Amino acid sequence: MISKGAAARCAAGVLGGLLLVGVGSAAFAEYPDAEGSSGVDVKVDIASVENGALSLTVENTETTLTETGSTAQYRQFTGALPDVTVTDTRDEVPAGVYWYVTGQAGSFVGENGQPDISAEHLGWSPALVTTGNGEVAAGDVVGTTLDVTPNNVGLTGEELLALSLDSAESAAASGQWTANADLVLKTPVDVAPGSYTSLLTLSLFEDQL
Repeated sequence: MISKGAAARCAAGVLGGLLLVGVGSAAFAEYPDAEGSSGVDVKVDIASVENGALSLTVENTETTLTETGSTAQYRQFTGALPDVTVTDTRDEVPAGVYWYVTGQAGSFVGENGQPDISAEHLGWSPALVTTGNGEVAAGDVVGTTLDVTPNNVGLTGEELLALSLDSAESAAASGQWTANADLVLKTPVDVAPGSYTSLLTLSLFEDQL
């Protein structure tokens, strides 16, 4: 889990909807916004920076998990996080500056009042879409609470999606870097059927060594 410390949030609050449809459920639920109407509010706070800016964009604001690979011990639903792109258009960056992107999910809430599925049941496997010159690295795999593996905490806290490695060079280099992740939700076999929705928040931070 990433500790923010003194990190300054440069672009944050991008919300994605995750839809889970269990076997035998009627239909996909529409993702509601904060006022309860259909749709998704996409919010990005971008710091004012001279000579360019550091920003984050997400390809889509919704993705769907479908059942695959279930066993007698658990039910499994998989999908993909939409591409997440960090763009740096700045000409100058102080030495020792670096950026990183984190993700944190909320509980899956049932459309028809089913018991919530906590975010510890949702894990991911980050990957880079654009690798550049090796100046950016993907975050570690985060397992679910039903996995018998290290880091099986789920996305309950802010987990690393991507990190700029060389603070002196990569943060100062103008360009774009894209990452995504395979998503997996594992639930007990007796999970209540129906449509569920979770909010997955992606945040871009900048810090200095």
